[in-house]
Order: sequence, then structure tokens, then C-alpha cells
Amino acid sequence: QVQLVESGGGLVQAGGSLRLSCAASVSGRIFAIGTMAWYRQAPGKQRELVAGITSGGSTNYADSVKGRFIISRDNAKNTVYLQMNGLKPEDTAVYYCNAIVTRSLSTGNYWGQGTQVTVSS
Repeated sequence: QVQLVESGGGLVQAGGSLRLSCAASVSGRIFAIGTMAWYRQAPGKQRELVAGITSGGSTNYADSVKGRFIISRDNAKNTVYLQMNGLKPEDTAVYYCNAIVTRSLSTGNYWGQGTQVTVSS
């Protein structure tokens, strides 16, 4: 069983900062967590990739957040973070954690339940 639990969302004024966390809980002793990522979905819009990070630490970002958001991970804690600075009202969305997890020779794509981020102008 794989569970992703997000935390850190909330309400912030434009220009402010928030830090999201996502901890992966995986049953079994032998598993591997590959790429972890943050997606977001605003009302009436499709879910979009915000940032991703491989198990080796390589990162990629959506153009809209480059220079403002930083993704990182702690492999020992199976946790991925998203530091969001210079927040804008257009960053308002539900943010979802995503992880690729391999267990018992089977690889799956898993999602967290989402955390709301609201940026007021």
C-alpha cells in the first residue's frame, strides 16, 4: 500500500511564501520511490505539472513558477517539498503530490489527496 500525505497549504497574501510537504508511506521492506512531483489544479482548469524531482535530485519546473518555487526531497524520509515564494493570485489552486513507486517488481503512479493554496491580492 502507498499513501501520500500532503501538508502546508493555506491562505497567504500576494508576495508571501508557503512550504508544502508530502510524505510517502509505503508498506513492505523493499521498494523504490522514483520521480516525485507537484501538480496543481485551479477551478475550471486542467491539472498541470508545477515541478518534478528525480531520485537523483534533477529538477524541472513549469515556466510560470521558475525562479519563484523550489522543489526538494529528503530520500531518507520519503518526503518531497515545494517552497513557494513570491506567490501570485494565479497560483491559487489545489496542489497534488505525485510519486512513482516500485514495489515487488510492480511500478505505480500515486497521488495525494491535495492541499488548497489560496493567494489573495
